[in-house]
Amino acid sequence: MNDVALERIPPCSGRAVELGTADELIVIDPMGQQVSDLTAFARDDTAEYLSSGRSIDYASKLWLSTGDVLYSNRSRPMFTIVEDTCGRHDFTLTPCSKRMFELIYGETEGRPGCEGNLASALAPYGIGTDRIPIAFNIFMNVAFDAITGAVAVLPPLSRAGDSIRLRAEMPMVVAMTACSAGQSNNFSYKPIDFGIRRARA
Repeated sequence: MNDVALERIPPCSGRAVELGTADELIVIDPMGQQVSDLTAFARDDTAEYLSSGRSIDYASKLWLSTGDVLYSNRSRPMFTIVEDTCGRHDFTLTPCSKRMFELIYGETEGRPGCEGNLASALAPYGIGTDRIPIAFNIFMNVAFDAITGAVAVLPPLSRAGDSIRLRAEMPMVVAMTACSAGQSNNFSYKPIDFGIRRARA
């Protein structure tokens, strides 16, 4: 990745970028055990968005990794996972939010969470909070009990330097965070790095 300039998303914040077809987005966990919520919208029509339901349905599995395709709500490919050094991500749980912090953690200070940070990053594109879907939770480690269906959010398996490389299959607006939920990040808030390898014309 020496040919890609990296940018840093500070802890508990978000960023939005635009990708063209065949651009590659590399998301890196620089310190280990830090989740990044990622969502995407078609650049030409933001009513089309990254869909967890379609992606899981077509892959016939919960945990997506190298070689898997992430689909839109219109069943069109949005990303292909080209490389993945961690191998465990979540595509089932919704982005953390101010209300979630109140309900789960008893917090009252009103942090925006990933939902608010994604909405702020996407505001210039006319995408508000109510349009933030279930995110592709990069590096998030979620386990499911096969008998009861109980859900457990466990510390991420990612180590310092682990990364995932996603190839864009259409022009998109993409938003990412350095996740704000303590349980998701083993109760330590850290940055997320990313870089974009632009496709050659």
